[in-house]
Amino acid sequence: MFYSFVVPTFNRPEEVAELLESATQLTLPNQDSFKGFEIVFADGSPTEVLKPIIEAYADKIKLLHLHRPKLAISPSRNLGAENAKGDYLIFLDSDVILPSGYLIAIHNAVVKNQPACFGGPDAAHKNFTNLQKAISYSMTSYFTTGGIRGGKKQIHKYNPRGFNMGIKKAVFEEVNGYGSFVCGEDIELSIRIIKAGYKTQLIPEAYVYHKRRNTLPSFFRQVKRFGAARVNIFYRHRSELKVTHLFPSAFFLFLVFGFLSYFIYDPVFELFTLIITIYLTPIFLNAWLQNRSITVGGLSIITSITQLCGYGIGFLLNFFAVFILGQKEGMELGASK
Repeated sequence: MFYSFVVPTFNRPEEVAELLESATQLTLPNQDSFKGFEIVFADGSPTEVLKPIIEAYADKIKLLHLHRPKLAISPSRNLGAENAKGDYLIFLDSDVILPSGYLIAIHNAVVKNQPACFGGPDAAHKNFTNLQKAISYSMTSYFTTGGIRGGKKQIHKYNPRGFNMGIKKAVFEEVNGYGSFVCGEDIELSIRIIKAGYKTQLIPEAYVYHKRRNTLPSFFRQVKRFGAARVNIFYRHRSELKVTHLFPSAFFLFLVFGFLSYFIYDPVFELFTLIITIYLTPIFLNAWLQNRSITVGGLSIITSITQLCGYGIGFLLNFFAVFILGQKEGMELGASK
């Protein structure tokens, strides 16, 4: 098997350098069935800021740099896939770092199961900042996402995410690749692959270190878009709305109601305080123990509230836009062009 890592990127020179450096440290499968790998960068940066960084690794890794200024995320991934030579396409975000055993985990699963589509979870690197670790916790914890982003036990059918998602190139071409979505495009592709009769596989050992956003405002904007995108996915695929997708909106409304109760009726506010404490305490303890840092535990309360409220607000606003105002697939919060 020959693998093509397809990486859409927009600037991010430091992160691209980290990704490339981690790729040079990959342990390669020692099997005749492994034929190597390449990295295809679909670069939408306005300038050639990434060119010298990518060229610096050209003698270490098989690379292809496709520079198309201001190219959007889905067209970038499709461009990379079109020019890739691999039997399998592995889509990565440019802000990930690959553990040394990543490719071995992928290849072992591919040889054993021949999956049409697969994915792995994300994790926090030991060198991440405390805020990045807290954000990573909030995006992967069962207390906040219900395990739908690549936990070892899935509540629902697994939809691989574009930050760490592999697809047989033939299957990718059969379903016509990424669609018109600007956010949630990876989940929408996974849904079409499953509807075409193919199975997806979670490979827990094929995790990546995912940096995500590094400030609370940027994290809030990101998850707000995720919430809006879920409405657009529901608009196109009516069976793809689960209870876990509604939880952030319910949490946000509960939070608003709880704070308002402070001015209306003390016993209700006291009950609200008790419930929210019961919910947030295990988040604090779990994040503290998981990261061995009381600071990360405390920050995880803040990032979890940010994640749930941001997603919930995006969902509610776009649901109103799509199903009440009749704006097809939302406004700029939405996921279509």
